[in-house]
Amino acid sequence: MVDPRGRPLIGVTGPRRQGLRAWWFTRRALRRAGGRALWLRPGADLPPESLDGIIIGGGDDIDPVLYSQPSQVHRVYDAERDAFELQMIDISLRRPGFPVLGICRGAQLLNVFLGGSLFQELRSKRQLTSNRRTILPLKTLHLESASRLAEIMGCRRCKVNSLHNQAIADLGRGLRVAGRDLDRIVQAVEGEGADRLLLGVQWHPEFLPLMPSQQRLFRRLVEAASQHRHPLR
Repeated sequence: MVDPRGRPLIGVTGPRRQGLRAWWFTRRALRRAGGRALWLRPGADLPPESLDGIIIGGGDDIDPVLYSQPSQVHRVYDAERDAFELQMIDISLRRPGFPVLGICRGAQLLNVFLGGSLFQELRSKRQLTSNRRTILPLKTLHLESASRLAEIMGCRRCKVNSLHNQAIADLGRGLRVAGRDLDRIVQAVEGEGADRLLLGVQWHPEFLPLMPSQQRLFRRLVEAASQHRHPLR
């Protein structure tokens, strides 16, 4: 249960410019789940110590230089945002028990921070899934039966949306695959340890507010933030 004395404060990262739609939907999802949201963007002050959890948000592709690969596709990268969010991940993972949720780009960056790599393009790897980018839940997600994510979402075969060009290739340290699509492309990862909630999802749950399985992600994050804020003794 969320602490009745106050809503946990969740940081939500985004670009310096744009990103308003994702921010608005994420803030609303967190509010429905019992939390408060604080928008964190490059150029702003470092987040306050009062943060109880963080969402590393979606957006543009990640510069492959961060995982020691040459660029294979033509993209415009946001080096300022990459650096800012890597710093946020570093700060977050240094705080014991601090809950972290990566959404789309955020899941990819979390993997890169932990030493993993990405597929820079997915068109050549898709045979059973579409290259169409859509906020509608048209992609089939298969979650691992023993995964924390399957327990949270309450499903093994779920429908999600798809707005990404890149995806996780080699896994980062301390992560395990929690879900894949029909082409076996990684769609979700989670931390191997039980000491914190550490999730990365390739889709955008904030754009699926009418699906209970997606809202449960935000509810679980808020619950974990509340527990981190007021640990059981």
